Amino acid sequence: MKRAFVFPGQGAQFPGMGRSLYDGDRRACALMENANDILGFRITDVMFGGDESALAATEVTQPAIFLHSVALAGCTPVGKPDMVGGHSLGEFSALVAAGAVSFEDGLRLVAARARAMHSCCERTPGLMAAVIGSDEATVESICASVQGVVVAANFNSPAQTVISGESEAVLEACEALKAAGARRTLPLKVGGAFHSPLMEPARRELAEAIAATPFSEPSCPIYQNFDGRPETGPAAIKEKLLAQLTSPVRWTATMQNMLSDGASSFVEIGPGSVLQGLLKRLPVPEGVTIEGIQ
Repeated sequence: MKRAFVFPGQGAQFPGMGRSLYDGDRRACALMENANDILGFRITDVMFGGDESALAATEVTQPAIFLHSVALAGCTPVGKPDMVGGHSLGEFSALVAAGAVSFEDGLRLVAARARAMHSCCERTPGLMAAVIGSDEATVESICASVQGVVVAANFNSPAQTVISGESEAVLEACEALKAAGARRTLPLKVGGAFHSPLMEPARRELAEAIAATPFSEPSCPIYQNFDGRPETGPAAIKEKLLAQLTSPVRWTATMQNMLSDGASSFVEIGPGSVLQGLLKRLPVPEGVTIEGIQ
C-alpha cells in the first residue's frame, strides 16, 4: 500500500486554526513559537484570535496554512508518506514533509513568497474566478480569445478550473464561458491574479530566495504543480517550485499520476477538506481511501 500526503493551499484557513494543536502538543507549541520568532510577529495570535479578514491577508494566510500543515504532519501519528504533493502554497508544506527543505527554511521561503505576491498584487490588481462545468480545453480556448491577460490558473478537477488575470479580462471570460455552457462562474476572494503572467515580478523576487536556500534530496517523490509529475532532484525541484508562481496548478494531473503510480491511501494534512473533495470527483479505483487530518 502506498500512502500519499497532500497539503492544502491558500483559502483553507479558518479562525482558530491550530489552537488545539498548540495547546495539546508541546512539540507543536515549540514549533509555532519558533515560527513567531522567525516571522518577527506573533502569527499564532492571528491564527487563534483573528477574524476571517485578518487571516485572509496574503502575508498571514500563507505562513499560517504552512505552519498548521507542517505542525500536523510532524506532531501527529500519521506515519511516513510514499509520495507527497501540495496545492500551490501546499507544495512548500510537502517539501518539508519529505525532508527536502527544513521547517525554518521552508517558513522563510513561504514568508518571502507571500510578501512578493502581496506587493505584486498591490502594483497590478487582478482577479481569479472558478469555472464550474466546463472542460479544460474550452476554458483555455476562451481565455485565449479574450483581449487582455486571462489564463487558466488551477486545473482542480475535470469539471473545475480557476482562471486568473486582469479583472476586466477575467469577467469577460466568465461571461463567454457561461455562454459556452459553463454551469457557473464564481469570482474568488483572493488578493490578486495568482498563477498568471501578472505574478512575474513576484517570481523574479522569489527566485533569489529559492536560489539561496539549501535543498536536499527528498525521502520520497514530490509531485509538483508545474507538471504534476514526481521529482526527486533538488535542482529540478527548485526550478519547478519557482515556475509554479506564473504557471497553472495542474492538480488533476497530479492526482491522476499519484493514482497511476500506485497510491492507495490519500491523507490531506492541514486546514480544511478541499483536496479530499477534489479527489473524490476523479475516477478513483475501488479500495483507495481518502481521509483528512486537521
